[in-house]
Amino acid sequence: MAEQKTNAMRMLDKAKISYQTYTYAHEDGKIDGVSVAEKLGQDVRCVFKTLVTRGASHANYVFVLPVAKELDLKKAAKAVGEKSVELVHVDEINRLTGYIRGGCSPVGMKKLFVTVFDESVDRLPKVIVSGGKIGFQIETSPQDLLPLVQAKTAPITMEG
Repeated sequence: MAEQKTNAMRMLDKAKISYQTYTYAHEDGKIDGVSVAEKLGQDVRCVFKTLVTRGASHANYVFVLPVAKELDLKKAAKAVGEKSVELVHVDEINRLTGYIRGGCSPVGMKKLFVTVFDESVDRLPKVIVSGGKIGFQIETSPQDLLPLVQAKTAPITMEG
């Protein structure tokens, strides 16, 4: 059976970036990042979630952070030079990115938004992000992934 390719995987292939894919069962509805990391037997510090936000200027931003952490909206706004940012409503995610909640990858969105990874990614040999579809995850090196999505890093998570 041929592996199902998502848009994110096609983008990585096109950029000649090596990656590993993981799939997980999601019929139980547990698609939050921590559950996914547990299902894959992966360290929660290496599995990142992708959040889409809107700034005070109405521009959209993508923040990618460890699944067990929470986005600090003040730090996130500072990282992109906005007065404030807020998460976009779940109904808007597909229209903006082409992905659905739970399957939103920082790779292969409809448009390349300003993307910021939590600075903890700089200390990791690998990072796992959504493969662009619920049930699919992609592991690759941050050194390959961040330039592909033109991402920068900043401290964007809440302490503790």
